[in-house]
Amino acid sequence: MKKHSPFLALCLSAILFVAGCGTSNSTPAASSDEGVFRVGMEAGYAPFNWTQMDDSNGAVKIDGNAEYAGGYDVEIAKKLADGLGKKLVIVKTEWDGLVPALTSGKIDAIVAGMSPTAERKQTIDFSDNYYKSNLVMVVKKGGKYEGAKSIQDFKGAKVTAQLNTFHYSVINQIEGVVQEPAMDNFPAMRVALESGIIDGYVSERPEAVSASAANPNFAMVEFTDGFTTSEDDTAIAVGLQKGSELTAKINEILAGISEEERTSIMDAAIKNQPAAK
Repeated sequence: MKKHSPFLALCLSAILFVAGCGTSNSTPAASSDEGVFRVGMEAGYAPFNWTQMDDSNGAVKIDGNAEYAGGYDVEIAKKLADGLGKKLVIVKTEWDGLVPALTSGKIDAIVAGMSPTAERKQTIDFSDNYYKSNLVMVVKKGGKYEGAKSIQDFKGAKVTAQLNTFHYSVINQIEGVVQEPAMDNFPAMRVALESGIIDGYVSERPEAVSASAANPNFAMVEFTDGFTTSEDDTAIAVGLQKGSELTAKINEILAGISEEERTSIMDAAIKNQPAAK
């Protein structure tokens, strides 16, 4: 045994040296990410988030391309990044890809008009709510459904909503409705409504106000007898990884944004959305 000990010692020294080099090389990369807050959003759900070609009205450059993201979610994300002392990076991600991007670590948070539903809570955590809305319908202005007061007035109507949202799951509360296939995003639903493929789509009030402001042929229908939903369904919160150390700090930052300021931010987002100009 003693005969081989110098050789073993040399091997051990070499292993320790290599391990030491590996540690020193990886540390800067890890620490460089500590100053960045990577936020995922689809940038296609005005007035919560949208895509534009410049930095007007406080828009933030989207990571990896020449576009910028603006909207209510962007303004909230900016406040979160400031409160965390980090640089905000917007990662434009398809709606269906947001949760996988979060769980895989590609993004640090989802700030995308996402509701903290019971189903999503099985996979990710959520902050306290940063917006509360209610469900409405977007229809053709002057059409047979513009004067609807109850969701049951849409009996026989062709109705849809965005894929993988609770909006789509409530459509079957309308007796005799023709539930059309869910669509990938809101721009697609607006095109379908304009062309008559659908009679209406389920949305939240801010998006519906946005849609009717952007297109004079659209109208928003608010109900006296509306959809049955849970509070979590109509609330909006920040999506975070399970057990994230960011949750408590983000809740603290959100608590410092008054309801008056949140309303002001949303009003500005509705006014500034590109399609409404």
